[in-house]
Amino acid sequence: MRATEIDTRMLGMIGALLVIWVGFHILSGGTFLTPRNLWNLSVQTASVGVMATGMVLVIVTRNIDLSVGSILGVTGMVMAVAQTQYISPYLGYDSDLVWVATLAVGLICGLVIGGLQGFVIAYLGVPAFIVTLGGLLVWRGAAWWVASGRTIPLTDDNFKLLGGGSDGSIGATWSWILAAVAIVFILIGALNARRQRKRFNFAQKPLWAEGFTIGVSVLAVIAATIIVNSYLLPGPLARRYAEANGIAVPDGGLEISFGYAIPVLLFIGVGIVMTFIASRTRFGRYVFAIGGNPEAAELAGINTKRVTMMVFMLMGMLAAIAAAISTARLSSATNAQGTLDELYTIAAAVIGGTSLAGGAGTIAGAMLGALVMQSLQSGMVLLGMDTPLQNIVVGAVLVVAVWLDTIYRRRAA
Repeated sequence: MRATEIDTRMLGMIGALLVIWVGFHILSGGTFLTPRNLWNLSVQTASVGVMATGMVLVIVTRNIDLSVGSILGVTGMVMAVAQTQYISPYLGYDSDLVWVATLAVGLICGLVIGGLQGFVIAYLGVPAFIVTLGGLLVWRGAAWWVASGRTIPLTDDNFKLLGGGSDGSIGATWSWILAAVAIVFILIGALNARRQRKRFNFAQKPLWAEGFTIGVSVLAVIAATIIVNSYLLPGPLARRYAEANGIAVPDGGLEISFGYAIPVLLFIGVGIVMTFIASRTRFGRYVFAIGGNPEAAELAGINTKRVTMMVFMLMGMLAAIAAAISTARLSSATNAQGTLDELYTIAAAVIGGTSLAGGAGTIAGAMLGALVMQSLQSGMVLLGMDTPLQNIVVGAVLVVAVWLDTIYRRRAA
């Protein structure tokens, strides 16, 4: 394992995820590990998972953001109101630019909210816990105020595709094309990494270890594609799809695969971009430097206040993307949208290995943590557990995750 350079904590999370899946599959009578449930699980994970990638950077800088659920709620409401009352009437209800303009409004709103909170934290010196706790209340109230407590239905069908569903999926053919592209990038990335190690005279991984990690990654892509393509459109939806596309329906019926859902692809895309930002940019290095030792980072010439403010601005934009996914999935904006999402987002980051002491965390770990959290919630729903009991389990899991992180850090020291 040392030769493959695979993080043991990541392996532990993968092992825990497999135990959760197998356990719920047995307890639910064989309904958990089905293509339908796994497809739905991936879509349900997307919203919280997107925010968890930003929460990693927030916690790495020794801060916390308790307002992400409320930011999701208010940006979702702003996007819905802007679309129904301003954008669609101005551009036309059949315009392809409506969803772009709606998403742009949400991103700007999230950026401004994150920037405001970041400014108070970084430049006015108010602790992040207090600022974002206040934000949790302020932005939840603002979401109600924007629409006077009403539920706002969306008017643009293209924007609704961001939420998934039968129309918000790319189908079997494009899923396999995307899988092939992903495999090519995995191979190119591995070859480039070996070249870079050789260039700077770093120790090379053994070829068997390189082949093992590449093989596991390729198999994971293929397995995921097979699963999403195994989930077929129900009969009525398949017939509607056939009529819309002029396809003759055979006697045996149509078998049309959902394929990858658009919100899942958006989640993966955000994860890739955030991984690049965290590990390949100067900004990302500054974030981890601040988390490791804020005083040393400031003495080294890093503008810690500006970086901290930028982290919260980025968090606000990611909450807006999550709001777009959530709102599109519901086809409307509601006042309860995003409630308790801050709990799941923080839990996903911490379970994914982000240290609350700052300075350590990975985007991939947070994405996997989000999948673990959603798997727990989905499994408990399948078993018919009451919501209060679900909250008890999630809270207990969060405490255990922090306890395990404390033990790990103590042993590493």
